[in-house]
Amino acid sequence: MLLALDIGNTNTCIGIYDGKRLMSEWRVSTDRRKTRDEYRLMLGHMAEVDGIDAKGIEASAISSVVPPLTPIWEAALQKYLGSRPLIIGPGVKTGMDLRYDSPKDVGADRIAGAVAAYENYGGPCIIVDFGTATTFDAVSKSGQYLGGAIAPGIGISLEALFEHAARLPRIDLVRPRGVIGRNTVWAMQAGIVYGFAGQVEFIVARMKEELGENAFVVATGGLAPLIAYETRVINKVDPLLVLEGIRIVWERNRESLPEAPPPDER
Repeated sequence: MLLALDIGNTNTCIGIYDGKRLMSEWRVSTDRRKTRDEYRLMLGHMAEVDGIDAKGIEASAISSVVPPLTPIWEAALQKYLGSRPLIIGPGVKTGMDLRYDSPKDVGADRIAGAVAAYENYGGPCIIVDFGTATTFDAVSKSGQYLGGAIAPGIGISLEALFEHAARLPRIDLVRPRGVIGRNTVWAMQAGIVYGFAGQVEFIVARMKEELGENAFVVATGGLAPLIAYETRVINKVDPLLVLEGIRIVWERNRESLPEAPPPDER
């Protein structure tokens, strides 16, 4: 089995794969204050609750956009599993040609998402990831990563409204009853949901123009279903896209990785 770890700015997603089959998936808050031992114990507890035997986990792989947490999680996984994880970054074989001015500057999560989208849906494709930032990535018909766009995420946009507008409350984000809000909460929900839906439609349309052809559009991230419902440009919502990409990248590198020690030596 493989433990795939996606360390994001807000949430960390963890998946346990048996081959291509996802056995368990967990989402926890990204916390820079935790130690390697706290993360190791957390992993052990979640695995125990789901009936996952750690001795059956042969390897692990990490996609991280939080550099200070990468070595902490690396140490936690090494102590938990007895082997070092694959960390997606420069020098790791992804199977994708990165047409970016500085490939090392592309977030590992964006690369993993692009790899999974092309593998599962073909190209050209556009990936929209609703995370702390909303990212748009384009992959060509031949599987080249072309680049994309980065915009403020939904969560931080809502938080900015609350922090900088004295009379605006902190709200739950749900689908509004319409775009003409009849109270402040409704009006804020309408502005955020329909505003981001419009952003998605415009940027996707411009990307398709630059690609010069139609493209399959896949969305991921916790708020993807909410925004996807309000647009006609998203073809598929795939909440596990980045985890799947981590699994694929690990598969492409597994032959060059050192073998994990036997369970009784961990």
